[in-house]
Amino acid sequence: MELKPLISPQELSALMEQTTVKVIDTRDPAEYGVAHIPGAVNIREIFTYLATSTEDGLMSLQSQFAALLGAAGISGKEPIVIYEDAMNKGFGQSCRGYFLLRYLGCPMVSVLHGGYQAWVAAGLPTTSEMTMPEPTTFEMQIDSSIMVTTPEMLAAIADPSIVILDVRDRDEWMGESSSPYGVDFCPRKGRIPGAVWIEWYNMMVPGAEIATLRSPEEIRAMCEQVGITPDTTVYIYCFKGSRASNSLIALKEAGIKDVRNYFASWNEWSRDESLPIETGAPSEAKSVVSV
Repeated sequence: MELKPLISPQELSALMEQTTVKVIDTRDPAEYGVAHIPGAVNIREIFTYLATSTEDGLMSLQSQFAALLGAAGISGKEPIVIYEDAMNKGFGQSCRGYFLLRYLGCPMVSVLHGGYQAWVAAGLPTTSEMTMPEPTTFEMQIDSSIMVTTPEMLAAIADPSIVILDVRDRDEWMGESSSPYGVDFCPRKGRIPGAVWIEWYNMMVPGAEIATLRSPEEIRAMCEQVGITPDTTVYIYCFKGSRASNSLIALKEAGIKDVRNYFASWNEWSRDESLPIETGAPSEAKSVVSV
């Protein structure tokens, strides 16, 4: 079975009638407790875990999520669908889960397009009954080809064949704030040198009642404005890999073939004083301001 990166509520409902699907809810446990998709398990750490890209950091990420997923009854071999409340409010947390699971080697993973709000709007069932999964062993098969480490990002600055794409909020791109968690959460503000910018919100349909990603044609048009073509190698970053994962899916859906995530992102880069940053007003030529 092959799953697309995005699945509609109707498609998920039909799939759940055909086969066993592991559904993961990334919302706060309190929200999950009020109501969730029947059979879903809550793994909040998909959003909250702060990763580093050192060898020890990646090993820690792998061991922690192997334990969490196994405890949730997920082996990695079954179809998995991940959701958040709304794709424009949770900093791309369900997409972060998609990236994490693909990195850990799960071959069949989708994000519920439109999130829990789309599921409810479609009139599909919800429950407050806690899911009690039977623990299993999660089997990892690491795909390091989609994960960018700090040394790889540093090397990319001098490599004209790679486009570094910053998808953070505008105040972070401008160097006015260090993170979504507070202006001074990280010790430095700025950008990775040479990066171009498309704010992650721009990847979604403007003004929609339920947030969904724009069409592939619209995403490609935005990418072309900052020098990204279907054949470009793109390294995406944000603060901790969530918004970058949202944008990674958008670019992949648009036919950009080689897109990779600097998962540790600005949270790691800004804390190493030996790494270069760019400050001051960025060039307009590097930005997609609005579409």
